[in-house]
Amino acid sequence: MKKVSFGEMRCSLARSLEIIGDWWSPLIVRDVYLGLVRFDDIALNLGISRNLLTLRLRHLVEGGVLKRTAYQTRPVRFDYQLTEAGEELVPIILALTAWGDRWAQPKEGQPIRFVHRTCGCALIPKITCSACSEDVNASDVSALPGPGGAALPGTMVLAKRLARATRA
Repeated sequence: MKKVSFGEMRCSLARSLEIIGDWWSPLIVRDVYLGLVRFDDIALNLGISRNLLTLRLRHLVEGGVLKRTAYQTRPVRFDYQLTEAGEELVPIILALTAWGDRWAQPKEGQPIRFVHRTCGCALIPKITCSACSEDVNASDVSALPGPGGAALPGTMVLAKRLARATRA
């Protein structure tokens, strides 16, 4: 099956998924965040083929999510670290993990528990409004057209509907 590219879509979500939207990338980012920074450790932890891991790591480096640093020259081997963009993904991955703990948890229980270092309590991430700090739920948000919105792939129908809703 040929992969469709979202890289040129006029949609920030689609363009984000172009970089981190396959099954493996969020797991790789999680592993690097949790300290698995070497290829062999990531491969063993995830049970991913070496060829596929090579491709995914290269894609994440090219996408600006990871950076690599040589720790050995013969043969050349690399450590992987999160970039600033990769670090900004961590709360999103934590939120997806919390969603999985609630809606798709293994019958044996929560596989990883996260604790907020500041207060020492179990972390259950939530989305809050940056202006008023209120919790945000699906029913609390309105969508308006942005300056980059256009009736192009990724927002073909949405751009027209959002523009109409704004005029109404």
